[in-house]
Amino acid sequence: MSENEIAYQIKGPIYDVYNKLGPGLFESVYENTLSYELTKRGLEVKSQVPINIIYDGIDMGAGFKMDLLVEDKVIIELKSVENLALVHHKQLLTYLKLTNLKLGILVSFNTSNINNSIIRKLNGL
Repeated sequence: MSENEIAYQIKGPIYDVYNKLGPGLFESVYENTLSYELTKRGLEVKSQVPINIIYDGIDMGAGFKMDLLVEDKVIIELKSVENLALVHHKQLLTYLKLTNLKLGILVSFNTSNINNSIIRKLNGL
């Protein structure tokens, strides 16, 4: 399954979680429920996946954890903030770069319009 096909299958569960729970909860609530919804639809989902930092050829250990990894191809970075900041976009782009993955989805559930809060990010590789 391609990254685009996975991303297409991710959108429905995001809407379901948002419509059932609404905005303003902790990120961990959205992470758990979205993981459940994705798994229920037959997608492989890993939560809190460590990203090891390789610097000068040396493994510096886990520096970060991505919220969700779907089908080992698409990162989902979840937020529950009033406004997404530039740093949130950069964070996801850095995760993509460090993992050599192509596609990430940034989602903020603390919004009155979830359509405007689902953002695709591509790694230029």
